[in-house]
Amino acid sequence: MTGATDSVRVAVVWVPDFPVLACGAEDGAPVAVVHRGAVVACSASARAAGVRRHMRLRTAQARCPGLRVVERDLAAEVRLFEQVVHRVETDVVPRLEVIRPGLLAAPARGAARYWGGERQLSVRLVDTVAELGLPARAGIADNTFVAALAARRGDGVVVPADGNAAFLSPYPVGVLGVPRLSELLKQLGMRTVGDFARLPAGRVAERLGAEGIGAHRVARGGSARPVSVRTAVQDHTVRRLFEVAEGRLDAVVFVAVALADELHERLAAAGVVCGRVEAAVETADGRILTRTFRHEGRLSSLAVAERVRGVLAAWSETGLLDTGDGEPGIRRLALRPDGIAPDTGSQGAFDGERDTPVEVERAAARVQAVLGHRAVARIVEAGGRGPGDRIRLVPVGDVPDDGAGAAGGPWPGLLPAPHPAAVYPVRRPARLTGTDGVPVGVAGRLELSAEPAFLSVDGRSRAGVSGWAGPWPVLERWWAPDGGRRVARMQVTTDDGHAWLLLVDRSRWWAEAHYG
Repeated sequence: MTGATDSVRVAVVWVPDFPVLACGAEDGAPVAVVHRGAVVACSASARAAGVRRHMRLRTAQARCPGLRVVERDLAAEVRLFEQVVHRVETDVVPRLEVIRPGLLAAPARGAARYWGGERQLSVRLVDTVAELGLPARAGIADNTFVAALAARRGDGVVVPADGNAAFLSPYPVGVLGVPRLSELLKQLGMRTVGDFARLPAGRVAERLGAEGIGAHRVARGGSARPVSVRTAVQDHTVRRLFEVAEGRLDAVVFVAVALADELHERLAAAGVVCGRVEAAVETADGRILTRTFRHEGRLSSLAVAERVRGVLAAWSETGLLDTGDGEPGIRRLALRPDGIAPDTGSQGAFDGERDTPVEVERAAARVQAVLGHRAVARIVEAGGRGPGDRIRLVPVGDVPDDGAGAAGGPWPGLLPAPHPAAVYPVRRPARLTGTDGVPVGVAGRLELSAEPAFLSVDGRSRAGVSGWAGPWPVLERWWAPDGGRRVARMQVTTDDGHAWLLLVDRSRWWAEAHYG
């Protein structure tokens, strides 16, 4: 049977355009909430002008010239939606799951009996949210996925029991949320969920792998996973208090291994996994230091402990653990899981392919356990004007801090594309001279003292200059009390076929990058 007569009925509450509401947008104004240069939500008037989710910001502004752009503030969304969550769990249904700000789900069977039926429950949910001044829609079905689609239709749609497949049938296959599978199904002539659902399950398993099996189960009305309800008192944090402040890092790491084992045992006993683990250290003088690691159910106890070791070593090197006498002292160590979700196991990738990211992370954890936490790093885009400022190396498993999220700017003086092929970790000395051999200078109004004729970069012979662009001014840290830095950049090509990005700072030339 493809239905779910004995399954838990699910009610979903959806607040349309919640990121727009959270940013305090005025009614009727065309507003787009963006993140990393793409639209994540927009107002009704912006949609009427052609703006859509996932659209690049420049395209959205071209379609709606008067568009107000607001950078997404996820913390503000969480704070605002917490009011909705508290009101719903207090006044309507005490057990619920927050899917994301603006969308929550709750088991509907018991609440529907209490309020007199599923239709009455749907109305009650919408009215409760409306009391907070927020628009809401509700939907009820046999699983969260279908209930969310029902909520988007509006008017308190209640999908009958065992009616998921019929409800989903006319939807395009793209609604299943598996882009590669959707494209393949379209090429095979199956454009609706109903077309896909009619395929034999055995053929789907043979041809489309585990991801296809999961999508086919949803298309036939099955559930991807049950609702994970939110409980007020469920803390899986593990802690250890040292009677005397511990100054030996190896001893603290030994305790971290035991705590990591205990944490995994607690999560396994509860049937859940966590998306992140926060390690918190209380020093002997009362300071609290924290670091968050990405977990997603993939890190072993030793891998968690190794991350703690690497962080403690880094903090010790910078003196953060010192208590005034130059010696480290740790009074308390705690591991707190975050992003709790049901443990549904891991699933292979589309068409039987191996899940490379998972395998890479596991291999990286093994290498880090041998060579140290910082031995394996990944590139994270960061904010900056020069090419060397726009990337950071973050140890695999670490969650980048907020500084890495400023890649979108604004960054006045940002070097435009095309970007250099090679960026030097340390700038290389260079010499840019005129025909008389005198170094070329840059005046305050960005005027060159002479026409560039020759360029020599440390480690290379002198070559003639065949062309240049710039200079472009960059004023950095103008707000800093110790004063900012005014530099200028130039792109220079030489007659030996090379192109360089040069920087002049206090009359000295440096090669920042090489274009090839």
